[in-house]
Amino acid sequence: MIRGFGPQEKVMVWEKSAHENDRKAKYGGGEGTSGAKRDLLGYGPATPSATWPKNAKVALNFVINYEEGGEQCILHGDGASESLLSDISGAVPLEGQRNMNMESLYEYGARAGFWRLHRLFTKKKVPVTVFAVGMALERNPAVCHALKEQKDWEVASHGYRWQDYQNVDEDTEREHINRSIQIHERVLGKRPVGFYQGKPNENTRRLVVEEGGFKYDSDSYADDLPYWNMDYNDGHLHLVIPYTLDMNDMRFCAPNGYANGEDFARDLKENLRYLVDEGRSGSCKMMTVGLHCRLARPGRAAAVAEFLDFAKSYGREVWICTREEIADHWMEHHFPKGAGSPMKAGDTPSQQIAELDMKKSGGGSGEVDLSVFKKKEDSASADEDDGDII
Repeated sequence: MIRGFGPQEKVMVWEKSAHENDRKAKYGGGEGTSGAKRDLLGYGPATPSATWPKNAKVALNFVINYEEGGEQCILHGDGASESLLSDISGAVPLEGQRNMNMESLYEYGARAGFWRLHRLFTKKKVPVTVFAVGMALERNPAVCHALKEQKDWEVASHGYRWQDYQNVDEDTEREHINRSIQIHERVLGKRPVGFYQGKPNENTRRLVVEEGGFKYDSDSYADDLPYWNMDYNDGHLHLVIPYTLDMNDMRFCAPNGYANGEDFARDLKENLRYLVDEGRSGSCKMMTVGLHCRLARPGRAAAVAEFLDFAKSYGREVWICTREEIADHWMEHHFPKGAGSPMKAGDTPSQQIAELDMKKSGGGSGEVDLSVFKKKEDSASADEDDGDII
């Protein structure tokens, strides 16, 4: 339980700036918000001890984004050319036109970049997660065959298109999610259990939960650990495994980002070194490295190779794994106790609040301490303004 700031000596009325969500750490989910809520508390000071396999201090996951062939292009029926995440600085969409330079940069990812990363990770015998765009998979049977051959790799859904879903209507997005699943089943022989839209909207997670076959989604950057979400389907427990935009080769395309491979390798090493130190102190975390096939030029790949050797030098302290393995581990070892169990008729309000708070907090591996609930039974529904129970 995290307490608020306590009662104020004088209540002020702020006519120009007051809002119904003021002073709330968890809010949203009302009418017009598709149930999507904000949570600024997370685990707070009570971060669960992530008991990674073999007492590892860090769970390290590499993600290869396979998007090439699913980007915006008038040859795909789109109204403009692609403009994002390439080595063309300041690119803008060309309405009704093809951008030949952009198209060839994306083609590099499918023709050369993927295979460079494939050779690197298979040579090093390192498992990876692939965020694969459905339309892109359909266009490259050779890539699909290579992915099927790697039994220790995971292929998660990156949606049907590499596009911004901010203003895509709900029915279209639902169809895209389902179509992507069907493509995975057809070209890879199995459905995806992970999902990452990349540029989602407030409907996306609800649609993923409603589909019912995903173990997790990664459309979040909110934590260093997986966490449970209960916003949809009447409190259905859904696992979120946060992704990264900082330990990501996309920063080669960002202003003031990586200038060369040395920058990339140094940044990755510093992050892992610090996380291992945290883990040795009892606060184990996860780390994700994001990669893109069209950005996999030789010098950048060399940085990844250097970092791989660095990560392996820690031995068992660094568990290199897929996101599905992280999901399975979290479900087995950090599933909220009592989650899904109905309240007993004789439970007191404090017991009910304790179980509800435990469920909604992200659920660590410890028992709920009822002693923290000191309010009288008849006042268990705490005053929001006092912030006693959030």
